[in-house]
Amino acid sequence: MRAYPEDYLNDVVESQGKLFDFVAHSYPDKDSEDFIEQYMKSKTRKRFDEAMAYVNTMSAEELWIYFIKTEKYTLKAGKALGGFMPDWIGEFYAYYQWYYNIPSWEVIEKVPLDFLKKAYSGLHDLDLDLAVRKVGETR
Repeated sequence: MRAYPEDYLNDVVESQGKLFDFVAHSYPDKDSEDFIEQYMKSKTRKRFDEAMAYVNTMSAEELWIYFIKTEKYTLKAGKALGGFMPDWIGEFYAYYQWYYNIPSWEVIEKVPLDFLKKAYSGLHDLDLDLAVRKVGETR
């Protein structure tokens, strides 16, 4: 059993990837890793887990504004993740949450961001479904 109907999956995966990419590239002097960790544990992300159409249809910029208002979040100084990594991590976490039907806060605990950063070079070229299953088998 999956987290929600597959009809929502592509939109959720794509929007979360774009959100992580938007934050990392719009704020290169801010800690995008802290953002990702806080986001995955947030009420905003929980709404995605529950397939709430209102947040599922937001653009990355709209979702960013919604997140900072809802969670009262402020980016911390630091360094942003570069290249395609933020987008891929966003997509990976969204698909993993759907595939294993677990809360997003649990995803980030089972598959820590440090692990994904180290595994990125070996996983990002794989089909997303295969990458999620490979990591899930070890967690």
